[in-house]
Amino acid sequence: MFDFEEVACMLDEIADAVPRELYRELNGGISVVPGLKLHPMARNNDLFILGEYIQSSIGNSIVLYYGSIMRVYSRLDRDALYRELEHILHHELRHHNEYLAGTDDLKLWDDRQLAEYLGNA
Repeated sequence: MFDFEEVACMLDEIADAVPRELYRELNGGISVVPGLKLHPMARNNDLFILGEYIQSSIGNSIVLYYGSIMRVYSRLDRDALYRELEHILHHELRHHNEYLAGTDDLKLWDDRQLAEYLGNA
């Protein structure tokens, strides 16, 4: 298992590789928090929120949950975990950029994934 600092360093590296233009108006930045976050619709404590794009009165930000990431991906080797972290960060950045563009395509995809999890697809 990777400790918090190792995951945070990987995420810094991934974030540094993203073109700066994709961060416009992300004034709350990107943060990694130690906690685990369970999705409110989880049926058996088995659906974790890995990251979130948050819009609030103080700005737009991305929060990634180390505890959730480790719960889901703790058995991966470094390269595989790095790829998953890239996917998570890119996913949340896409939410941000779609928000700026006035679209919701990724949210619709997320909603379909949740419906599939719930057996409603």
